[in-house]
Amino acid sequence: MTNTVKINPLASDFIQIAAAKHHDVFSVLGRHQLDGLTTITVYSPHSESILLGSKGPAFERFPDTDFFQYQSSKDNIPEHYQLAITDKDGHHSLSYDPYDFGTILPEFDQHLFASGNHWHIYRKLGAHLHTIDLIEGVHFAVWAPNAHRVSIIGDFNHWDGRCNAMRKLGSSGIWEIFIPGLAVGCSYKFEILNIQTGEILVKTDPYGQQFEFRPQTASIVADETTYQWQDSLWMNQRKDHDWLHEAMSIYEVHLGSWQRDAQGNFMNYQQLAIELVEYVKDMGFTHIELLPITEHPLDASWGYQTTGYFAPTSRHGTPNDFRYFVDACHQNDIGIILDWVPAHFPKDAFALGRFDGTALYEHEDPRKGEHREWGTLIYNYSRHEVKNFLLASANFWLEEFHLDGLRVDAVASMLYLDYSREENDWVPNMYGGNENLEAIDFMRHMNSITHDQHPGTFVIAEESTSWPQVTRPTWTGGLGFSMKWNMGWMHDMLTYMQQDPIHRQYHHDQLTFGMLYAFSENFVLPFSHDEVVHGKGSMLNKMQGDDWQRFANLRLLYTFMFTYPGKKLLFMGCEFGQGAEWNFNQSLDWYLLDQPSHMGLKTQVKDLNKLYTQHPCLYQHDFEAEGFEWIDCNDITHSVISYRRKTADEELIIILNFTPVVRENYRIGVSAAGCYTEILNSDSSYYGGSNIGNSRVFSEPTAWMDLPHSISITLPPLAGIVLKL
Repeated sequence: MTNTVKINPLASDFIQIAAAKHHDVFSVLGRHQLDGLTTITVYSPHSESILLGSKGPAFERFPDTDFFQYQSSKDNIPEHYQLAITDKDGHHSLSYDPYDFGTILPEFDQHLFASGNHWHIYRKLGAHLHTIDLIEGVHFAVWAPNAHRVSIIGDFNHWDGRCNAMRKLGSSGIWEIFIPGLAVGCSYKFEILNIQTGEILVKTDPYGQQFEFRPQTASIVADETTYQWQDSLWMNQRKDHDWLHEAMSIYEVHLGSWQRDAQGNFMNYQQLAIELVEYVKDMGFTHIELLPITEHPLDASWGYQTTGYFAPTSRHGTPNDFRYFVDACHQNDIGIILDWVPAHFPKDAFALGRFDGTALYEHEDPRKGEHREWGTLIYNYSRHEVKNFLLASANFWLEEFHLDGLRVDAVASMLYLDYSREENDWVPNMYGGNENLEAIDFMRHMNSITHDQHPGTFVIAEESTSWPQVTRPTWTGGLGFSMKWNMGWMHDMLTYMQQDPIHRQYHHDQLTFGMLYAFSENFVLPFSHDEVVHGKGSMLNKMQGDDWQRFANLRLLYTFMFTYPGKKLLFMGCEFGQGAEWNFNQSLDWYLLDQPSHMGLKTQVKDLNKLYTQHPCLYQHDFEAEGFEWIDCNDITHSVISYRRKTADEELIIILNFTPVVRENYRIGVSAAGCYTEILNSDSSYYGGSNIGNSRVFSEPTAWMDLPHSISITLPPLAGIVLKL
């Protein structure tokens, strides 16, 4: 054996490595054959001495450098050798050399990613526990094609980019390294040297599955393997789930402000799995829709400026805590929908913006790559790797966290190149139009993949324009979404309800116009968070009149919503008449439930959910015209409408009075003779109303409104009633 140092002829490599500017450190560091000798070269700027294995021999240090080298003419070096390091503070450690391992990411995965077709790329890129020849560690991989050098930095290497430079995998633009000895809970970032400018950037992992609690921004190696799901019954049934013809009443929630603990801190996902799930189940909602819990730095963004597309926010706990929450929902027959944001991302320097020093995820041209109004960046949907990033994120939440659906935010901003732009501040597509062809292709692709890979799940579009066929199949030219928010109906109804009742007769068309297009798409009726912020007032304070009338109006509006065709969505706090606008920074005003009027409204919403979910005629044909029929939509003078919801086996009659006038002996036509029972009255004293109504009403053989029979009823003021034969 020899142990003599030979001066490396590639001295310029040493200089480049020490300056953290070397493009391929694997060609220099680690085990190599040099002048007939097996040579191990180590660069370790925080070390005092290094031994080969725990008992030597020692590496020789190049004078006045942090390079160490061991050479041997014999084959006495283990297949995977260890380095016993004493650092400059006298601490000792024993670890395998990261530069003794070959490439890990298969070429097949690289090819799929480059073509935009790797739905599980999140299992390959990012940070993952990995074992090579029984040696455990973490494999890191990141896409940064315009980097001259990429290093992994963390507590384990003093956040020093010189220590763990990564290997570039050919022309794929992917960099990787396996670091033995690292484990779950390790914090890390990527340090990137731009090839053109020499700029050094420090970035969090685009594929990171866990992050530090804000304002810290480091990624954390997540535990991906230990959670034992208990929702197999739900998941098996979901495969055959016919959401088109089943009840769907969605409770929209911002986890950070639904409730907080006694000290005003965020509740943990496991706490929410008890308290929120219990509340939603008691109220009768079928689904919870979460405002984005994808990781984000700014509370005030409500999660819509996402920086972690594969990580539930650490504000409420770990990824496994979130799995526990979803599991609890499913075990209580509650579905989970995630508000997901593929339309834009924030400019924060630590995140995706100019990730490798270039416009990598966004467009270089701000006319295509920036939402000036929002101060955010727009994804470059024409780039395969970017599209793959978003497609994998959608797949990730449905597969790895068992979510039942996605609500896609700001779809209109994706569809139109001139969305919210000045006349000369956008670039037309190849045909001269304002349609974003690449974004449209992305959405169709996403919807096809999620529906194919996860039967029974759904994707809901928040789309505020009249773009055609949003919820029609891609093979017919549609975008392929499952459902779409009915923004038109929502705006018409809120505008109408803010009218003084004496003037409502002049706005009657706002009650009825929505039926002209109600079945052109698969609609969700949303009273969402967007309607109770930014000076718009709470749902209660949008209503006209004194306190009694405002509550009566709101109960009437909810009665209309729950009996009108379409799935339902109600934002938290609206179910009990939160008085103030929503404040993301504090709990809802739960103390209001001590007041009978607020408690009465909450009771009515609970009863509306029960009515809706127990009567198939209210949901089975939500998207089909045969489930709805006007009885009278023309009583403009009295501001009254009446209609039937029906299936082949069941029928309910709904009559809504939008004035504060009691109308006695009000006659409507019915299709069948018999006794009609009032099964819901929004004016009930149980809800805080005046208790005017009807118990049982017998039909008369008097033809009315083109129907063979009729009934004479009393209409309570500002109220809706539901009758059943």
